[in-house]
Amino acid sequence: MNILKLAAFSYKGEGGNPAGVVFYDEMPAAEEMLEIAKQVGYSETAFLVKQDDGWRIRYFAPQMEVPFCGHATIALGAALGERFGEGSYKLYLNQSEITVRAEKLSDGNLAVTLQSPETFSEDAPKEYVNKILAAFNLKADDITPEFPVRFASAGAKHLILVVKDRKSLADMNYEFDLVKSLMAEQDLVTISILWQESNESFHSRNAFASGGVYEDPATGAAAAALAGYLRDINWIGKKSFTILQGEDMGVPSRLLVEYSSKIGESIKVSGEVRHISDD
Repeated sequence: MNILKLAAFSYKGEGGNPAGVVFYDEMPAAEEMLEIAKQVGYSETAFLVKQDDGWRIRYFAPQMEVPFCGHATIALGAALGERFGEGSYKLYLNQSEITVRAEKLSDGNLAVTLQSPETFSEDAPKEYVNKILAAFNLKADDITPEFPVRFASAGAKHLILVVKDRKSLADMNYEFDLVKSLMAEQDLVTISILWQESNESFHSRNAFASGGVYEDPATGAAAAALAGYLRDINWIGKKSFTILQGEDMGVPSRLLVEYSSKIGESIKVSGEVRHISDD
């Protein structure tokens, strides 16, 4: 078995979120994929099997199956591009169908774009939000009022928190087991904490206790969910924006996001990919 190790959403040839990519002739049992994900140790590993005119995909974190993972999709898009050439590929997920496109850059590296599942967002209950804020040592006054705290989904469910200042983002810390339990209550994949730098740039950190990982350095699914959320609240910023993530972890990552005005429509998320050395 050949496990490809790729970092999605890398920035200037560094950083990015590591993902495993494994090709199979037939999809193995869920228990086997979960064990492989544990052995790989990355936040997600993607498993691929050729199906009809596309590829059947399943994503596993070290402690759970994930319905959709953006950075692993970007990574597998690069693997498909390298193995079968530039172009678009149809992906069959557990609950939806999406596409991923691989394009070669002038430096020979690959840029990959995914088209996410459809989006949805709704207000989070105040009592639940207060528990989350307390677990992250935050107060209601730390949240930017123009950005209501909401659940947001683009194939996986996230909680969106936009803080007023960069320091609150840099100081992110939480009690792992408590937050993992709170996330399980609402079937959250990540808690996405953001700071808006401009009308076309956000900085982000994503707690991923639900998957057994303290923090994710680049989260494509959360980026797509954020875009759907921004559209739902009628954000006045640009419909194409950048998310810088992983900076506070020393793993710089960049996600390029683009969305239309149509409520619920899928989101375009792009990024570069680099191979991870075993050295």
